[in-house]
Amino acid sequence: MKKTVFITGASRGIGRACAIYFAQKGYDVGINYLNNKEKADEVADNIRSMGRSAYIYQGDVADFEQMKSVITQCTNDLGHIDVVVNNAGIAQQKLFTEISPQEWRKMFSVNVDGMYNVLQAVLPYMINKKSGSIVNVSSMWGVQGASCEVHYSAAKSAVIGLTKALAQELAPSGIRVNCVAPGLIDTEMNNNLTKEDLKGVIEEIPLDKIGTPKDVARAIYFLADDEHSSFTTGAVLNVNGGMVI
Repeated sequence: MKKTVFITGASRGIGRACAIYFAQKGYDVGINYLNNKEKADEVADNIRSMGRSAYIYQGDVADFEQMKSVITQCTNDLGHIDVVVNNAGIAQQKLFTEISPQEWRKMFSVNVDGMYNVLQAVLPYMINKKSGSIVNVSSMWGVQGASCEVHYSAAKSAVIGLTKALAQELAPSGIRVNCVAPGLIDTEMNNNLTKEDLKGVIEEIPLDKIGTPKDVARAIYFLADDEHSSFTTGAVLNVNGGMVI
C-alpha cells in the first residue's frame, strides 16, 4: 500500500523540505499552505516530477472548520493519511511587556491551536485504522526559553507538552506522536536577523554553523517512518547543532 503524508505550512522552509524529502522516500504528499499558492504549486510540481502524487490545500491552521474541510479532502484525495507533520508556525521577537493581547493570542492560535485543529480532524481516521504517525515541530526555545521571545517560547513549550501527553493517550491505538525541536535554521523566519546577529548566534553553536531545512526534514522523516522508529513515541529530538542540550 502506498504511504502518504500531510504537511502543514509546506510551501516553504522546513515544510517544503519535508514535502520533497518524503516524496523522495516514496510518499504521496498533501501540501497545506496559507497564502502563497505559487510556491505550493512549485512544491507539488517538484513531487510529481518524481512520479509521486501531490495535492495542495489552502487553509489557515488556526481555523478549526477550515482544517476539518482540508483533512476530509486530503483523505479523499490520498485515500488515507499515514503521517501528519504539524509544521506551520509563526515567530516574533519582542519584549514581554510590549506583547499585545492580540499578538499573544495569535502566537498560540497558530502554533498550538493549529495543531489541535489538525489533529482533531485527522485522528478519527487514524484511530479507526489503528495506525498513524504524528510529528510536531517545536523549537529549541520550547526546550529552553528565549529572552524577548516569551510568547513564542511558551507556545513551543506547549507543543512539547501536547506531544508527550498525546503519545501516551494514542499508543494503545497504534499511533505514535513525536516532536522535533529545531535550532537556528536557514529559513525566511530568520530573515529579520542582521549579518552581525547571525554571526553572533553561530558563535554560540558548538557545530559552528546554522542548520538547513533538509537537516530538520531528515529528523522528521526518521521519527515519522515506522521503518526507522516504530518503537519511538513521545520523543523530542533536538536539531540545533548542540546549542541547547
